[in-house]
Amino acid sequence: MKQILIVEDNHELNQGLAYALEKEKYKVWSVYSLGEAKEIFTAENIIDLVLLDVNLPDGEGFEFCSWMKQRKEIPVLFLTARDLEEDVLKGYELGADDYVTKPFSVNILLKKVSVILKRNMENYGDFYEDGFLKVDFDRAKIEICGEECLVTPTEFRMLRIFIKHAGQLLTYSQLLEQLWDCEGRFVDKHTLAVNINRLRKKIENKEHKYISNVYGMGYQWLKK
Repeated sequence: MKQILIVEDNHELNQGLAYALEKEKYKVWSVYSLGEAKEIFTAENIIDLVLLDVNLPDGEGFEFCSWMKQRKEIPVLFLTARDLEEDVLKGYELGADDYVTKPFSVNILLKKVSVILKRNMENYGDFYEDGFLKVDFDRAKIEICGEECLVTPTEFRMLRIFIKHAGQLLTYSQLLEQLWDCEGRFVDKHTLAVNINRLRKKIENKEHKYISNVYGMGYQWLKK
């Protein structure tokens, strides 16, 4: 049974979400503050997804997202009234899998939850290795010169897409569709560029270049 942590200080909304998710056979942990969220995260080592508000009584959800991802890669779906572009971009820059603004459809949210969990359960059954970079898709593990390299779920999916289509030009729309299903209205080329640049900083150096930006068209994985 997949376990979902809801971090939302509106009690009515929190309980409504918990009820809807439990009907879909998820195990739900409901908390109303960052302090409670950190307690659950620390105590329960099997959280599969976090639904996270931004405005909370003891701080911002952005803070918890950053704190959590320094410790373990768990998918995050922001669920908030904060709809300014800079807030949405910050959410994605922190590694969120999606950013949903209130009000929202519970049915659409349930679908997004299902899609995110399915993505993270995929068994890629393959690996890539070139002596510098190693990607084990079975174990969702990346190494640089034998040292583990931590990436977000979005960066891992991006890496899988690039390696699968090595040498091909992937247009902006193709990447956006495969990564975010083209349904997030705030997901644009800038957000894509932020995620790709962050991935490049983790896997590239002066001697090893993997991702090329084809100006005005998209991106290309250079290695084969």
